[in-house]
Amino acid sequence: MSNFKGALLAGAIAMTAGQAMAQDETLKVGVLHSLSGTMAISETTLKDTMLMLIAEQNAKGGLLGKQLEAVVVDPASDWPLFAEKARELLTVSNVDVMFGCWTSVSRKSVLPVIEELNGLLFYPVQYEGEESSKNVFYTGAAPNQQAIPATDYFLEELGVEKFALLGTDYVYPRTTNNILEAYLKSKGIAAEDIFVNYTPFGHSDWSKIVADVVALGADGKKVGVISTINGDANIGFYKELAAAGVSADDIPVVAFSVGEEELSGLDTSNLVGHLAAWNYFQSADTPANAEFIAKWKAFAGENRVTNDPMEAHVIGFNMWVQAVEKAGTTDVDAVREAMYGLEVPNLTGGVAKMLPNHHLTKPVLIGEIRADGQFDIISQTEPVPGDAWTDFLPESAVLEADWAELDCGMYNTQTKTCVQIKSNY
Repeated sequence: MSNFKGALLAGAIAMTAGQAMAQDETLKVGVLHSLSGTMAISETTLKDTMLMLIAEQNAKGGLLGKQLEAVVVDPASDWPLFAEKARELLTVSNVDVMFGCWTSVSRKSVLPVIEELNGLLFYPVQYEGEESSKNVFYTGAAPNQQAIPATDYFLEELGVEKFALLGTDYVYPRTTNNILEAYLKSKGIAAEDIFVNYTPFGHSDWSKIVADVVALGADGKKVGVISTINGDANIGFYKELAAAGVSADDIPVVAFSVGEEELSGLDTSNLVGHLAAWNYFQSADTPANAEFIAKWKAFAGENRVTNDPMEAHVIGFNMWVQAVEKAGTTDVDAVREAMYGLEVPNLTGGVAKMLPNHHLTKPVLIGEIRADGQFDIISQTEPVPGDAWTDFLPESAVLEADWAELDCGMYNTQTKTCVQIKSNY
């Protein structure tokens, strides 16, 4: 028995030594996306995107003479579990970088962990702004790169006079809608012409809410819906719109969290003409995008589609690779310093630049839903610099984020001081 135990112990020691050696021989990339639960509809594709990018980089010879190793975890659409999995990635798996999260509540759950442990997260989804962490690069859109331009389109192009702001009940929709309410009022929209409603994740009974939205237009004023509904709740929402006979001509919807992936599971015949605002659509007609789509379909399957957060991961990953090569190390502080001012091509024909506030320059695109679940791009801007702090809330208008010169994500331009706040989400 003792010989058997001795053999086991020797084997365990040898295996541990082998694992340590393997760890030294690879650079570890943490992938922190929900593969189950209500957000799996959106996040599973982002996990697959990272696996493709890592495989591509390894085929090029890796990075700093080492192969990249994906460490995939499933936080299962459970916000506290995101924090646990982030800690596990940093302290057990010892990852060099993390790519992940979708909802802002998941990102804010992770934030105190990565700030404590000095980890690095690339966050690929449009969000509410009002944040700039030293440990996060925000490669999705800030409100001035999505929500504000989409609202302008409703006001200026479609003549919308009444607004229904429908969102899932968490920080991103609530903060975004606070910004939009202030913005609409600054444009002369009366408070009584703004209807705001929040529903839980996974909400399925939309009949009353859709009826309330339809009733807004009883006085003949043009109604538009701005949707910050997230995850699989969108399926029920769009089905109820169709069941109520609401067309895009009657009440247009512009969505900030619905892209090609979400539409691929729906009958979109009744959704033709409704809108989405993103910084990328699969239908963008550029050589770079055609090449990306072909690679994605070869990797993931002919029926798989691309979407905006995927492009954000492409940009973020390529910037991280460039920064690591520039710094000659994966050390978080060195990589962060190397990130500022980096430029990589985006997939819509322009260039994304990383700003000192940890946000990108991004074009704003408005797309119209087609019957095939793709989008006709009906509006596209030049690249817009992402703003960490909105100009439309008084307490935020005086704030600036600048990690390159000021070493501060919350600098008060009036008091000339850096406001240091500890994440406690």
